[in-house]
Amino acid sequence: MSMIGEYVRLTADEFERALGDPQWAQERVDELVEAELGGGGGDAEARCLDTDKAWHALDFLLSRIGFPVDVVFGEDAIPDAEDWGYTPPRYLTPERVRAAAEALRGTPVERLVEGVGPEDLARADVYPVVVWERGESLEYVTAYYEALVPFFGAAARDGDAVLMWLD
Repeated sequence: MSMIGEYVRLTADEFERALGDPQWAQERVDELVEAELGGGGGDAEARCLDTDKAWHALDFLLSRIGFPVDVVFGEDAIPDAEDWGYTPPRYLTPERVRAAAEALRGTPVERLVEGVGPEDLARADVYPVVVWERGESLEYVTAYYEALVPFFGAAARDGDAVLMWLD
């Protein structure tokens, strides 16, 4: 089984309800994901996005440059939520989404990978290690980073919160 990084934008009203009712949150997220199945990733108007197995490499690369917002794992957990796959959902508030969107816009992909190669990810035991041990290109990761930029930009523009989890 693969571990996939998942994201969903929730409106301010949906987010408030999700914080108090994690079961409703999971049902709402399932509805949003179902509605977007078959749609392309990275669409700025999409309410759902996944980063496939690039989530750990994204976390590694963002952490090493001191990125100011945890856009991979979120900053807080939804109270009393159970696992939605491998982890319970975590979130960024609309305010933190705005901070993330601004930081993403100001961080070119070249800065993210500057001085880093697949061997560095393999040495750091970044999931999925086998990919980095084979020496595969970081373009796999940068493509997902480039999808996060418009996704968070649209969420910030609309005043949305963002939920994230590993599925």
